[in-house]
Amino acid sequence: MIVRPHLHWFRLLFVWRGSVLPYIISRLLLVLAVSVLSILSRDWWMSAHAASALSIPPFTLMGIALAIFLGFRNSVSYDRYWEARKQWGALLIGARSLTREIASFAPTEVDLQRRVARTLAAFAYALKHQLRNTDPRVDLACRLDAATLERVCAARFAPSALLLCLAQDIGSAQKAGVISDLQWQSIDRNLNLLTEASGACERIANTPIPYTYRVLMNRTVMVYCLLLPVGLSTSIGWLTVLVAPFIAYTFLALDVIGEQIEEPFGKEPNDLALASMCHGIEVSVCELVGEQPRSSPPEVLDYVVI
Repeated sequence: MIVRPHLHWFRLLFVWRGSVLPYIISRLLLVLAVSVLSILSRDWWMSAHAASALSIPPFTLMGIALAIFLGFRNSVSYDRYWEARKQWGALLIGARSLTREIASFAPTEVDLQRRVARTLAAFAYALKHQLRNTDPRVDLACRLDAATLERVCAARFAPSALLLCLAQDIGSAQKAGVISDLQWQSIDRNLNLLTEASGACERIANTPIPYTYRVLMNRTVMVYCLLLPVGLSTSIGWLTVLVAPFIAYTFLALDVIGEQIEEPFGKEPNDLALASMCHGIEVSVCELVGEQPRSSPPEVLDYVVI
């Protein structure tokens, strides 16, 4: 996720880090080259093939349709991004509520409270690693005992295994009379909330936007941007080298932004800062029970936090 202070509008015109320009600069240079070539060959083309010369009106109609398609695609991508963010917000709420209940229902069981806080922090990190297809062992080893660590790492779905361990730990306290049946029902609701949120995140990660749709948008945008200088050169001359790359920048940037946010759990600059969210969850739950967090705030590199 890009984290930058608010800049003056004039400085925003020259921002490089945090923009999508590095991802599309090569394509913009290609459009610029086509623009120069179109202007240099304009007179020859108009004299030899005047009947097939392109003009601005067709590109106006095509541009409107393309803008609608790109807007729809970006709306779908942002819906996925925003739903993912809401599910991680639900994880924070569920973790806080569960820790608060354990601290209030079993005030004398300090060890249980701290185990719950560590397990909830481990659950957040396990979910992060599952969504990013990375190894969670390092983050889990400092929060779980050896037996639980091996059990969780051997499971295919580590977050679900951690919730099961957590439920069994609290269930043992309930059987010992530390927590009443009514209190256990309240705790179980928060466990279900964590399960639902993690399942929703898995659904988003495992259901990408159809690949053929992405190919269609990429091809359409690129072909439009390469043909645009040919149509503009017959009408505005050398201004084509300014207008065509600018229009291409708008369409290509929207296409790249849509690609980045459609997979919100990745490590691209515009994806969710899962490491920062995991740290926030851990600090929040540990503070409630007096436990020392095992993580530190993630480092911000070039205004990007992952």
